[in-house]
Amino acid sequence: MLEEVDGGAGAYEDLLPVMAGRLGTAGLLEELRAGFRVLADPARGAITAESLRRSAGSVLGVASMTADEADAMVREGDHDGDGALSEREFCVLMVRLSPGIMDDAEGWLEEAIADELLPPRSPSPPAA
Repeated sequence: MLEEVDGGAGAYEDLLPVMAGRLGTAGLLEELRAGFRVLADPARGAITAESLRRSAGSVLGVASMTADEADAMVREGDHDGDGALSEREFCVLMVRLSPGIMDDAEGWLEEAIADELLPPRSPSPPAA
């Protein structure tokens, strides 16, 4: 089930599909949000290149991340051009970088839409 991915700097195992399978869509998104909070600059409420670099050693196990590498990582997902990753940008980036999740994107998206947009079903009234 684990897929090895060549991320340019080396291979890594894509664990998001495993997490999605175990946690479901809502659980996976909550874990991604928790990861965002760990990496974000609390004063700014966003992941900056500096907050990413500061967390790289202790949280990510990448003690030698350079400023250029951190900048490149933030730019990869910075859609609004503000130089930082919002929670939404971070979650989108993590999903986009996961080949296993992208393979199952249609089903995953349908589940997410159903969870967010469809009203919960009311229990059927008891028969008289």
